[in-house]
Amino acid sequence: MSQDLEDRTRGLLDESTARLDGRTQSRLTQARHAALASLEQPVRRRWSLFVPAGAAAAAAVLAVVMWSGPQPGAEPNPVDDMEMLVDSDAPVFAEGDDLEFYEWAADEIES
Repeated sequence: MSQDLEDRTRGLLDESTARLDGRTQSRLTQARHAALASLEQPVRRRWSLFVPAGAAAAAAVLAVVMWSGPQPGAEPNPVDDMEMLVDSDAPVFAEGDDLEFYEWAADEIES
């Protein structure tokens, strides 16, 4: 069935192009050759438009990764821990009924 449709379509197109005058056929042939020539241009030209944007995006990602904080495996900063211990406004975790909860939370963080 699809072969019949294809054959009929091809026949109609061939018939319609046979009725075109020479000038129109020439212009259509020139347009076809121009379109094919544009496809033969190197692909690298198209990609070269995106290289600067890609480089800028990669630099931005690298900057965010480098300045986002300590790297995995880095030693903790003891100054931050000391400031938390001497802070008078800090909550006291060693008193009250929630001591078991804090021990559980510390164990979860360590594992």
